[in-house]
Amino acid sequence: MRMVSARPILHFLCCLFAVLLALVSVQIYADVFGPNNDRGMQVIAVSALPLEGQETLYLIKRDGPFPYPRDGVIFSNFEKRLPKRQRGYYREFTVKTPGARNRGARRIVCGQPAECYYSADHYQTFRRIVE
Repeated sequence: MRMVSARPILHFLCCLFAVLLALVSVQIYADVFGPNNDRGMQVIAVSALPLEGQETLYLIKRDGPFPYPRDGVIFSNFEKRLPKRQRGYYREFTVKTPGARNRGARRIVCGQPAECYYSADHYQTFRRIVE
């Protein structure tokens, strides 16, 4: 009876392991950095929002009434700083800025059902709001 060398089998298993590891790595990368999620995004607790942000979030959950006429309009996410969703998914709401003569730069943007993000710098950066 002829003996089969273990070397080709070991080589095959190492190659198989390398391919599986590469596939898992690609999936992990897509999960963390892909356009349809926010796992890599910073978060902010509701309690860490400015008081005006907490008030705005309260109004959002109660469906208003909102103090600014543009509150609740569609946020188009042109800069793609939020996870990619279909048009009309996100709505924006003003967070009052004390001392500002206009709406100021602070916003809360929410998707459906309760996926909300806070921006203190007029959509330049976002943080996911967590309860």
